Amino acid sequence: MAEPQFFAMPDGRRIAFRLTRGTRPVATVLFLPGYMSDMSGGKATALFDQAQTLGHGCLLLDYSGCGESDGAFTDGSLTRWADEAVTLAEGLTDGPLVLVGSSMGGWLMLLVALRLRQRVAALVGIAPAPDFTDWGFDAREQALLASGGTLLRPNDYGHEPTPTHPLFWADGQASRLLGAPIPLTCPMRLLHGQADDVVPPALSLRLADRLASADVQVTLVKDGDHRLSTPEQIALLLRTVAALVESTP
Repeated sequence: MAEPQFFAMPDGRRIAFRLTRGTRPVATVLFLPGYMSDMSGGKATALFDQAQTLGHGCLLLDYSGCGESDGAFTDGSLTRWADEAVTLAEGLTDGPLVLVGSSMGGWLMLLVALRLRQRVAALVGIAPAPDFTDWGFDAREQALLASGGTLLRPNDYGHEPTPTHPLFWADGQASRLLGAPIPLTCPMRLLHGQADDVVPPALSLRLADRLASADVQVTLVKDGDHRLSTPEQIALLLRTVAALVESTP
């Protein structure tokens, strides 16, 4: 992919992004990566490459404090990162959007969709993890975070432990969605591995029940883990996204 560009937020921090505008008047795909992830991952790259091949738009970004964007990760929160995604979507794209969110990005996808509303044509969640600050931490961990401490957990995908900072956790608790109906009515597709040991597959079923949309499909991938990153699983993601882009009014 091309080198990233940078978008200046109102406070001056620069958000790294990649954008292909497409050659056809169909939806733009906006990809929202997971916790401590960025736009260099396999799913983001595959979606960007597909957009260039099929001629539709695609916008990737690094949240502040992640990847090549400015800022400190300790200052990151769902609200801050949702603001960045909404600002870039409004400033860099026109027309309908298909939002794709992976893990925590699936929670952000919902928060962004609730703000962009009429522009959102469809949603695709990859092991979406709404409200994980609630169900993903035991009482001891929540007490530590509530007292202002930083939680460190072993990282299955790297050498350094994964931190959860109190600001992120508190903002997440204030941003929970599953306790009430979620007033999103666009088509939604949820892809979830049955062997996911990070986000329970049952959470996608719970999310489907909470959504106001009548067009929600949950696809369970046998033996799929949390990442859903094998060639066959990425191919499933690409087919799912392409079908929604092509069906955009």
